[in-house]
Amino acid sequence: MPLEGTCEGQMACSTCHVIVAREWFEKLPEASEEEEDMLDLAADVHATSRLSCQIVLTEEMDGLEVRIPADSNDAQGF
Repeated sequence: MPLEGTCEGQMACSTCHVIVAREWFEKLPEASEEEEDMLDLAADVHATSRLSCQIVLTEEMDGLEVRIPADSNDAQGF
């Protein structure tokens, strides 16, 4: 997938912002306050937005559906 992931999973940017399919979103653990704060800086945020670097993939996640927002916004300002 064409995700930049500038901060390499450190939650210091929003370049890995994805929109999770509703049926999958409800199966994920809740986002941390830090992740929510970073999503506030992301472009094209939806109710099911997450930072993909914070989604721990397990066998139960096989088939997880996400889409990349049309707009992206790097919170680091590069």
